[in-house]
Amino acid sequence: MLAVRISPLFDTTMATQRQPAPRAQDGSWHLRDADELAREHGVDPAHGLHAHEVAQRVLLHGPNALPSGTSRSVWALLLEQFHDFMILVLLGAALISGLVGDLVDTLVILTIVLLNAAIGLVQAWRADQALAALQRLAASQATVVRGGQVQQVAAHGLVPGDIVLLEAGNKVPADLRLLQIAQLKVDESALTGESVTVDKHAGVLSGAAHGLGERLNMAFKGTTATHGRGRGLVVATGMATELGKVAGLLDQNASPNTPLQLRLAAFGKRVALAVIGICVVIFAVGVLRGEAPLQMVLVALSLAVAAIPEALPAVVSVLLALGARKMVSFNALIRRLPSVETLGSVTVICSDKTGTLTQNRMQAECLVAVDAGEQELLRAAALCNDAIRGPTGGWLADPTEIALTEVAARSGLDKVTLDTQWPRVHELPFDASRKRMTTFHRTPDGLVAYTKGAPESVLPQCVSCWSGGEAAAGGVTGFPVPLDTAAWLDSAQALAAQGLRVLALARRSHAQMPPTGAQAQALESDLELIGLVGLMDPPRPEAATAVRECMDAGITPVMITGDHPATALAIAVRLGIVVDAQAPVLTGSDLATLDEETLTARVPHVRVYARVDPAQKIRIVQALQARGEFVAMTGDGVNDAPALKRADIGVAMGKGGTDVAREAASLVLLDDNFATIVHAVREGRRIYDNIRKFVRYAMTGNSGEVWTIFLAPLLLLPIPLLPIHILWVNLVTDGLPGLALAAEPAERGVMQRPPRPPSESLFANGLWQHILGIGLLLAGLCLGVQAWAISTGHAHWQTMVFTVLTLGQMAHVMGIRSEHDPLWRIGIASNRPLLGAVLLTFALQMATIYVPVLNPIFKTEPLSLLELGVCLAAAATVWVATELEKFWRRSRLAGTSLLV
Repeated sequence: MLAVRISPLFDTTMATQRQPAPRAQDGSWHLRDADELAREHGVDPAHGLHAHEVAQRVLLHGPNALPSGTSRSVWALLLEQFHDFMILVLLGAALISGLVGDLVDTLVILTIVLLNAAIGLVQAWRADQALAALQRLAASQATVVRGGQVQQVAAHGLVPGDIVLLEAGNKVPADLRLLQIAQLKVDESALTGESVTVDKHAGVLSGAAHGLGERLNMAFKGTTATHGRGRGLVVATGMATELGKVAGLLDQNASPNTPLQLRLAAFGKRVALAVIGICVVIFAVGVLRGEAPLQMVLVALSLAVAAIPEALPAVVSVLLALGARKMVSFNALIRRLPSVETLGSVTVICSDKTGTLTQNRMQAECLVAVDAGEQELLRAAALCNDAIRGPTGGWLADPTEIALTEVAARSGLDKVTLDTQWPRVHELPFDASRKRMTTFHRTPDGLVAYTKGAPESVLPQCVSCWSGGEAAAGGVTGFPVPLDTAAWLDSAQALAAQGLRVLALARRSHAQMPPTGAQAQALESDLELIGLVGLMDPPRPEAATAVRECMDAGITPVMITGDHPATALAIAVRLGIVVDAQAPVLTGSDLATLDEETLTARVPHVRVYARVDPAQKIRIVQALQARGEFVAMTGDGVNDAPALKRADIGVAMGKGGTDVAREAASLVLLDDNFATIVHAVREGRRIYDNIRKFVRYAMTGNSGEVWTIFLAPLLLLPIPLLPIHILWVNLVTDGLPGLALAAEPAERGVMQRPPRPPSESLFANGLWQHILGIGLLLAGLCLGVQAWAISTGHAHWQTMVFTVLTLGQMAHVMGIRSEHDPLWRIGIASNRPLLGAVLLTFALQMATIYVPVLNPIFKTEPLSLLELGVCLAAAATVWVATELEKFWRRSRLAGTSLLV
């Protein structure tokens, strides 16, 4: 290995005594003096650790790596898919079908079960990739000083006490307490979610509470150095790093079951228990009436198969898959299929600010200049600026520098042209202690220096305001005016209170180049203030409309960000999340003082959270969930991943987001557009409505079959259906017509109604009453036709009951396409797949009656025209009853108005 002897960038006096690296439990390295920390770690920053010390510390602290987690085998993941109660019920139904002799039904059910298991297996495997993506974020190599030599080592071999060297482009390999820096800037957006690169320094921070984004003397594992260089002391490795803490949160927070999964599980248990009870009763009643026990066993078992809606998992899977496919067309990628429907239950969307509600870029929002000094302010912004043209024509620089370049260009001041006209001849680079930078430019009239920095840093160096003057051929002329420093500071603070990042720009003319070695303090004195620039990461153009649509749909948007409270509140006001700048804002420091009970009581009244860390985001989500809210969390950074996983549905950004966030999320927005969530919510509501329609359809038909078999003996009528009839009705009615409901368009006003309560039963809003009532009606029609046929001497009564039961369900499915609107309003052909399925089922039923070769198989006989007419009239009665029910429902909603 090539080793280079180096010297320190500045003199450092260190104790030579070697001590074991301390373990800090509170992560307060930023509050400690760097030299003191180095002594505690037993290391000389100029020399680094010796090889034997590294070996000892590896044994003590372990490798600098994140855990891979418990790897689950494919077989283990597959077995997990069979724990669902509904799946066990279906396997029981498959066994019963096989015993009855209906091998076709057995194969259909097993196919459905295996399809669902395959889908669940893929989803579970994807969920295991979140920690793997987090590991890929970590650096693989690190440059360290060991034994007085610069070495390239594997990052996982770093230990506390190592001295790491950083340059622009390096991934930070561990958590570092910075010892020395030279214009070091770090992009921490992956960890904190904030777009502005952070200027670092090596000083000690004052105060007790500092968010990750405020720890300016630290560099965190997984972030990236974008400018300058630095030297840091490794203070935390592996799971002790801030990135490791995120990994720990990811591992601790399992994704909760979706409302659909909970509802289907409860539904499956109820159906299974009800079917067992009904079948036992039917068997007992039949035997007591003198029916052959074997025949009654077959009838009861056939009815059990018919009563269980085995097509439900298939229909749900098809609905979710088609919904997921449709969502891709508007840039929403579903990672967990149940999340398609889950969106329809969302009551609160907790959104990250940067890159989600905002554009993840800086933009100049306002200019404050004296009199006619705006052009000079923009000229200073373009010249005192390190942005350069990239190979594709875009600007390469810090986002703030790019924003200043762009605002100057919009006023006709091109930076490239200005740099040619007034070339830079000298500079005083920015550093975090001075909080300003100065560039010197040669003009035909001499030399002009422009200074840019924080207002509290630049204004005290100014003696007057620059004002007036026109751009001359060789330079810029102007005249000074008195400076009211306090007033300008008040203006800067007012802009900052609006959420803007404020920079002050000043100038000073020089007759000649200042002497080499002149101190920055002297060169940056006697300045003339030109003005202030306020910058902001602006809201996305469509975000305000999306927020308003969310509110119309009864969904509460909440902003959770690591940014400054004033910035967060200003964006929230502009987007309409809060109505005014007096709205309460909870910060990370505030959250740290609240216990769980107090936080749960506060969350209904807070729409903006600022300066929060990853663990606090999870606390907010949990507090909302404790109040019965169904929470979606959007985000793009590593810091968002634990909350994305803990939320009821996590929504990650696909373009600007990290792999970690995408792996932890259920839904990925491919265009990073908050408005896409609104489309996804609409689709989720449509899908859930269609699932309810299928349950309404299938369970009503099954109810009709059960009541027909159950009531016939009580009314002293023969058993109206044979096992083959029950299984045929079950096959043709639950299959294609049920699947075709997946294509049903969204109901009118689907986005003007409140979200469904997550605890709401699948049978709420009159569904169970409909199943019972229409099921009894269908059974009554079947038994009425049977009684009429027997009393009038029609020998085909069993074929008639068989036909009424099949066609009655086709009439029913056409009537329930909307919960409120009549069929003639939505259009009979607006769902062509369903219309085709109904016509096909009608044709198949006619074939069982009128195709001679099928008569002995289905135990049917051809019906006369009168008999068929009676069957059709009875079936149509079901559709009429369904439409009357909807008419009654509309009348209740309209009050005294009975308009159809």
